[in-house]
Amino acid sequence: MTEKTGLVRALIQKGWIDEKTVEQAQAKADDGPNALLLALIKSDALDERKVAQFAAETFGLPVLDIEAVNPDVLPRKLIDPQIASRYQIVALSQRKGKTVIAVADPTQVRVYDEIRFQTGMSIELVVAPAQSLARFCEKFYESTTNALSTLIQTDELYEEVSLSTESTAAEESEVDVEDAPVVRFIQKILIDAINEGASDIHFEPYEKFFRVRVRQDGVLREIARPPLALKEKISARLKIISRLDISEKRIPQDGRTKLTLSKNKSIDFRVSTLPTLWGEKIVLRILDASQAMLGIDALGYEPEQKAALLEAIERPYGMILVTGPTGSGKTVSLYTCLNLLNKPEVNISTAEDPVEINLPGINQVNINDKVGLTFASALRAFLRQDPDIIMVGEIRDLETADIGVKAAQTGHLLLSTLHTNDAPSTVERLRNIGIAPFNIASSVILITAQRLVRRLCTCKQPIDVPLEALISAGFTEDELDGDWQPYGPVGCEKCRGSGYKGRTGIYEVMPISDSIQRLVMANASAMEIEAQARSEGVRSLRQSGLLKVKHGITSLTEVLAATND
Repeated sequence: MTEKTGLVRALIQKGWIDEKTVEQAQAKADDGPNALLLALIKSDALDERKVAQFAAETFGLPVLDIEAVNPDVLPRKLIDPQIASRYQIVALSQRKGKTVIAVADPTQVRVYDEIRFQTGMSIELVVAPAQSLARFCEKFYESTTNALSTLIQTDELYEEVSLSTESTAAEESEVDVEDAPVVRFIQKILIDAINEGASDIHFEPYEKFFRVRVRQDGVLREIARPPLALKEKISARLKIISRLDISEKRIPQDGRTKLTLSKNKSIDFRVSTLPTLWGEKIVLRILDASQAMLGIDALGYEPEQKAALLEAIERPYGMILVTGPTGSGKTVSLYTCLNLLNKPEVNISTAEDPVEINLPGINQVNINDKVGLTFASALRAFLRQDPDIIMVGEIRDLETADIGVKAAQTGHLLLSTLHTNDAPSTVERLRNIGIAPFNIASSVILITAQRLVRRLCTCKQPIDVPLEALISAGFTEDELDGDWQPYGPVGCEKCRGSGYKGRTGIYEVMPISDSIQRLVMANASAMEIEAQARSEGVRSLRQSGLLKVKHGITSLTEVLAATND
């Protein structure tokens, strides 16, 4: 049963309607935030314009005749269309960090807080008649969800787009002609996600709804709510194109698929299924090989950091370690380095779990623990294959670390990743795994830690930040001298109102100097190693981030959220 909103309760207290009328309307109302109010208006129990006037007077807001608004001049992407359509909200204008929105019910505070959080802007409300606003929203929003019902009634196909699959005829029979709209819907979801620069797509079943979300610039955003009845067909289709067992729904599965956009352009997807309470959640990681071809300049290294990294990867042997949490861009950094090293005269082999991006000219191996193909066993095999450069996806245990150290000491360049917070603590992590300090000092030549922060959109504007806050964040008084201004997010149609567009990396690049080698061999703590690195001019993650704040690339809020100095 649809719940009473604050506005409906206020109307009852005012005496405009009684409880019995509300209960009758509740029985007929659809599911939705404004459904009860609309049901009362449609049953002639209330007049929409009088209700709008009452709401405006009660909450001190202006009234808007939504029918007089020209939809062509409104910012369509300022608010997530899924939220705006569901709650029947229209963004009217946006300026200087403030957006004005038309609503039927000003008491739905939770959704307005959500919009405020998503856009990073303050919200001003104006009241519009509920039924007129609902009609306006229905015509105004053309979301991805509505595209599904459109596809059901059309034979339109993407002529150059195809999803590769090696499924059996028996599996293909599971998706019959009636499911063709589902096939096209999935294609549209994938293409929209690629066009928007998303990194992941989440298909999530729940008890009363089924939603699709994408992760864009590190933030999840809902883009569709297909009918709940279609969740099994969507799940089956995703598993078929990923060569997974469609009959197995009790255990997680991993697979891959490819979306061919044209003769020269294709995108790989890594697919993961997870049994949940209400069905299988399926997540697609978008693996765009072009990301590895952008070049080192596109990753965000400062000039001296770039020089140190390039010098290290040109060394004939040694170990280079990239550290950071999941989703910090480690894989792209490694692939970029491999792409620079990928020449006809060198033999490069990689062991990954799984291989994310296919790089022609490099021997890539998919780890498979079930059959005994571990990082350690792959690394042993590499050493019998006359390698020059080896990349190990992750050092997880003593055996892999030990073989990697020996490879680095015997004339091979080895690149790998670890999960640590910063570069100095990586040495301590290797000691904890069980590697002797002497072996660490003689094999590791460079450690780089990294994070990803969102780039400010071109709509950014200078903001005033108290001097104390800048100093507290890590700026020195010398750095605060000079003519520069921190920038903050504003929000426009280009960045969907978030104020951010794209991401860049912040790095701590620590070459292992003679002084740091001596500290490692003396079992020095991470704090002592860090102090030595700072004295040698190695920037911390926070310092690198603050430099990007000074250059207007990102905001202080982003840097503070990504680092914990």
